Amino acid sequence: MKEVEANKTAWGLLSKDHYEYCRKALQEKRFGFSKIIEREIGNISGKTVIHLQCNAGADTILLAQKGAIVTGVDLSPNNIKYARLMAQELGVPNINFIESDIMHFKQKHNKKYDMVFTTEGVLCWLPDLNKWAETIKHLLKENGVLYVLDSHPFYMLLDEEKLRDNALEVKYPYFTREPEYNNMIGGYFSEAKKCEHYSWMYKVSDIINSLINAGLTIEFFNEYDTLYFDLGGMERGIEGEYHFPFYDKKIPFTFSLKAKLEKK
Repeated sequence: MKEVEANKTAWGLLSKDHYEYCRKALQEKRFGFSKIIEREIGNISGKTVIHLQCNAGADTILLAQKGAIVTGVDLSPNNIKYARLMAQELGVPNINFIESDIMHFKQKHNKKYDMVFTTEGVLCWLPDLNKWAETIKHLLKENGVLYVLDSHPFYMLLDEEKLRDNALEVKYPYFTREPEYNNMIGGYFSEAKKCEHYSWMYKVSDIINSLINAGLTIEFFNEYDTLYFDLGGMERGIEGEYHFPFYDKKIPFTFSLKAKLEKK
């Protein structure tokens, strides 16, 4: 699929920058999960966890440092290369990484896990959420759980520039799965780079129904008026997330979800 191949190339351009930033931040103990994630995933010590769309492995390392036995999966070979290097340099045990497109991972990997973990800017890179959900079911043990935290679709409708001016204006269509073309990527752990890539809008119903149809049980769906990165002009909150004070308690920016594969 040309869009996925373009994304593979684009994310590979950011890998070294992400590795260098995150390695230093981890070494200096100034990189970690938000309190929301910490609270919602609970104690994972001794659990087997697979981290889908793991980027350069920083969050995968955090999971391992919490005592989990972790496997990270990412589309980009550069991400996997630097994830392995960072884990080795930081002396992180119980961790390994696999290069794979999530859309084809079910055919390549048959191990089962206590938890599938995927967070912070992941779903928009997936062209088929039904296939994603089927892959999650395939990866989970009986009574295993999925944990997701990502941008809320309501926020993703809006013009980012107008948000900074306390104005709500719909920019992106909600009822579409056509890929959106972009020519710049990066801007948080890396300088933005010019590169073709594509993303997909997802609806709340797309997420929930894909998991229900795959046979998972939704345990919670939470919504937050904070975001996991700074759009520009945001303030850092006590949970470790960012917010626009003007929109506090007004609109959702982030959601989290936990689903379970019930024992038959």
